[in-house]
Amino acid sequence: MAKPTPNPITRPVPLEGAWPWVPRIAGSAWIVWRILTFTVWTLLCAPVQTVLLALPGRGKARLPLLYWAGCCWCLGLRVRVIGAPVARALPTVFVSNHSSWMDIPALGSCLPAAFIAKSEVGRWPVISIIAWLGRTVFVSRRARGAGRENADIARRLGQGDSLILFPEGTTSDGARVMPFRSAFLAIAESGQPHILQPVSIVYDEIDYLPVRRADRALLAWFGDMDLASHFARIARHRGLRVTIELHPPVDAAGALTRKQLAQSVWRQVATTAAELRRNRIPPREP
Repeated sequence: MAKPTPNPITRPVPLEGAWPWVPRIAGSAWIVWRILTFTVWTLLCAPVQTVLLALPGRGKARLPLLYWAGCCWCLGLRVRVIGAPVARALPTVFVSNHSSWMDIPALGSCLPAAFIAKSEVGRWPVISIIAWLGRTVFVSRRARGAGRENADIARRLGQGDSLILFPEGTTSDGARVMPFRSAFLAIAESGQPHILQPVSIVYDEIDYLPVRRADRALLAWFGDMDLASHFARIARHRGLRVTIELHPPVDAAGALTRKQLAQSVWRQVATTAAELRRNRIPPREP
């Protein structure tokens, strides 16, 4: 006797198979929403920061914290912070790994500091204006202007400004931390007193689920990736989370040479980042 044919009405039909256009429309809606909210938030904050830049006081250093926190909200990015910035009177140089443009709003939302960025950023449309409002310090990779740039950094430290430095020199693929270039830590030899605090940053959730190794290339922005298309890929997702661990400060003026200092800080940042990628929270150093 022939087997009865299953009733197709009782079979569960995947949503994507029944309506393949639903995920595409939902993803596009999230992209539009994020662009709209980011644009409105930027237009609200930019005039205020422009006024604060012309006034004395620390308001121009505090508003970026609020601005970047709002940008994280626009992106749907939750920021988990382990540790805290060093509470001292001296300015701090935060030394962090770097894998994505999202590092900027993530770190900017919790660290009271301006960024040190490559000079090319100062020529990007829109981004250059935001960087200028955030009091970014621009540096080049040419030896000719190194003296002037180091003097600019020393001047900012002398004014009490804390800074965020990415000594990898570029963005990684998110699956590793590339070696820190000792040339970027020439700031440690500055005559201005300051504190050096290592920072590890890792994206560990996407769509409210742990990030897999295959997802690292989606979250990281590296190589010749286009910023607009990468933003569109990220903006389709929800439930993003980044974990930032602030390590104990390092004595930048100690007995270590610049290369030894770069290696020591890199090892600390890379080891913690590897643990965070495994969704493990390393024990806090004393």
